[in-house]
Amino acid sequence: MKINIDGKDFEVDPKKRLLQILKEKGFEIPSLCYQEGISIQSRCRLCIVEIEGKLKASCEILPKEGMKIITNSDKVQTARRVNAELLFAEQSKFCSTEHKEHDLCKIISELGVRDRKFDTKKKYKVDLGAAVVRDDNKCVNCGRCVATCAEIQATYAIDFAFRGNKEHVTPYFEHDLNDVACTKCGQCIAACPVGAISEREHLQEVLQVLKDKKKHVVVQTAPSIRASLGEEFGMPPGSLVTGKMVAALRKCGFDKVFDTDLGADMTIMEESAELLKRIEKGGPFPMITTCCPAWILFMEFFYHDLLKNMSSCKSPHEMLGMLTKTYYAKKAKINPKNIIMVSIMPCTAKKFESTRPELKSGVDYVLTTREAAKLIEHFKIDFKKIADEEFDPTLGVSTGAGAIFGASGGVMEAALRNAYETATGKRVSKLEFDQIRGMDGIKHGSIIIKGKEIKFAVANGLWNARKLLEKAKDYHFIEVMACPGGCIGGGGQPLPVNKDILQKRMNAIYQQDAKMKLRVPLENPVVQQIYKELLGNPLSKKSEELLHTKYTKRSKF
Repeated sequence: MKINIDGKDFEVDPKKRLLQILKEKGFEIPSLCYQEGISIQSRCRLCIVEIEGKLKASCEILPKEGMKIITNSDKVQTARRVNAELLFAEQSKFCSTEHKEHDLCKIISELGVRDRKFDTKKKYKVDLGAAVVRDDNKCVNCGRCVATCAEIQATYAIDFAFRGNKEHVTPYFEHDLNDVACTKCGQCIAACPVGAISEREHLQEVLQVLKDKKKHVVVQTAPSIRASLGEEFGMPPGSLVTGKMVAALRKCGFDKVFDTDLGADMTIMEESAELLKRIEKGGPFPMITTCCPAWILFMEFFYHDLLKNMSSCKSPHEMLGMLTKTYYAKKAKINPKNIIMVSIMPCTAKKFESTRPELKSGVDYVLTTREAAKLIEHFKIDFKKIADEEFDPTLGVSTGAGAIFGASGGVMEAALRNAYETATGKRVSKLEFDQIRGMDGIKHGSIIIKGKEIKFAVANGLWNARKLLEKAKDYHFIEVMACPGGCIGGGGQPLPVNKDILQKRMNAIYQQDAKMKLRVPLENPVVQQIYKELLGNPLSKKSEELLHTKYTKRSKF
């Protein structure tokens, strides 16, 4: 099909919306409510173009043969500017997203809007959740967060209420997020183009404990952070910055820098032992992984009948938190009460997780990747130029299996590597499980362990999880990560994000795995030492006490 854009003919796909076509052809079209992967919102009206003398929102128009489009006429520019001014009026005067210019600010600047012509009348109470903070005073009702929560995460925690100038986004009956079935995944933060939703920051608390000379402050970093943190300092997506990250955090004043990958190795040891135990006893199947706290909440809200299938393993950073305040505290001769554990995570739900009473958490504060960048900037550290350093070895030696936890399918792949070797005494012939790698929403495969076919499946994004659970009985082992792509696409990761960026982060994690000398936790000398000196064996009484937990049925209302 041919259409004419600004006097030039183009061959286009008739199934694509006009806005997508224009962007692909290199035309600069402002848009605020449009987001890849969700339904067309058509709320902001910034993407308007002129078609046969009429103004149309390009996001909702399909092309027709011979259609003539004008993208930047005086009529179009005037209308865009007026719509931008009206959107600007929807916001409170405070304008900041992570101390960076947000999407609406950029659009306003590009359209030449300098003054606020209308005053906002909004006076909403800020919703201070345990993990996610909502401020409707900054919201412009673009609908991206609502659509993301419904169409990608299938959680429906928020929606529009009221009409006209009273319309706003809220959980039902104006409840706070803490009081509804919200999984704290933070995908609404990633979707929001105006900074109306953000994480509950722990940055100031961490700065305070770093000043306290009586405290021994330890930091740990999740597997995916090393493939994303560099983006906050202008480095290309997928840059592996492990050494710079460790050096920068040490320079911030942390007494020890540990690797959550070691916690991941411990999770694999416990989880693979749990899987083998279920195989021997004949169930219950499927066994479902529990590294993702947003996913655990999702199950607690919506799938009570499957809670018995969940692995009892704590997540890697919680395991490392407990080991830091037991194993490390004893070796270093430090009173555990004087140890402060700070986790740097790609995930906002980890903030909530560390407050769960049943965990008896060893983690005191959780910083997102974005907060970690702010911390480094606070100390005026030149991240790009700082020389690489290594993790502190006591709890800083890890394997490639731990590294791939940051990508969807990584937990499954790591556990299967370890389970196979534990059961057979041999390495699996190919360590890379290609059938569960990549960005597909649902992936599956099988492996033979001791003559038995073990069927497994992986999902990322909670909408995909719902679809997978419809066939849960077909599998022995299921991994779910709440965020698209897994932890690499977590709600606390650098913004903006798209599929291309996620793929580059994922590739970096797998590259790190391939380069590592140790690929299976059974080979990790620190893991061996922890079991020898503290735990005995996986699933021992001591392991159950420190590294395992239980779950709670929660009302979806």
